[in-house]
Amino acid sequence: MLNDIKKIITEYETVVKIVDKDAHSQTNRAYGGIVRSVKGKLQEHITEELVKIAWKHLNTDTNRLEINSKKIKIPIRLDYVEQLQDSDIRNYIKDNIDDYYYNLSVDKHIFIDNTFVMGIECKAFTENAMIKRILVDFQLLKTIYPNISCHLFQLESQLGGDYSELNTITYGAKSTHSIMSYFPSVDLHITTLLKGERNVDKPIHKNFKPLNENVLQNTIIFLQSFLKKYK
Repeated sequence: MLNDIKKIITEYETVVKIVDKDAHSQTNRAYGGIVRSVKGKLQEHITEELVKIAWKHLNTDTNRLEINSKKIKIPIRLDYVEQLQDSDIRNYIKDNIDDYYYNLSVDKHIFIDNTFVMGIECKAFTENAMIKRILVDFQLLKTIYPNISCHLFQLESQLGGDYSELNTITYGAKSTHSIMSYFPSVDLHITTLLKGERNVDKPIHKNFKPLNENVLQNTIIFLQSFLKKYK
């Protein structure tokens, strides 16, 4: 496991240390957008690798694991259609009901033996306005897959509270818990990988933060606590 973890750290350090230089070399896109995109993709890559390592070190068949982000159709609610006051609209929707759905995905869909078991949203950082969108997406997903566990993996936190302290027990933030209380079916688990609250004036590609071996190892153990029942 240690070699797998060291590989992730090496990849993280390489990407973060070159992203500023690479972004400045691009002339056809805004600098900030390039940096955000790269860091977002980096977190997606780290998250996927952590899931694979967690599953592999449960001494399981790696072929049983699938990770994707394919769109999932969320159909229109029939009770919503029935309560529409305009009969023409109501009947039109009924006549074309198969066309009424919303395509939805989070960043990582984790399947074991073709069963969707875990959804993970990946962010370079998160603040509470983003938490609301994440919770809505998971609530919609859980109408189709009620048994999935729901996760947010972030490089840095901008949620306040102690999400960025990486303690054994995380008490969270008052505002974040207050928002989550309105989505009781979701039970969102928030994992932060880099210590210290995000500082907009000190982005990690300019003020490097190390990715710690122990943090990654604890994250793998945490993932295994959800995956082990499928081994």
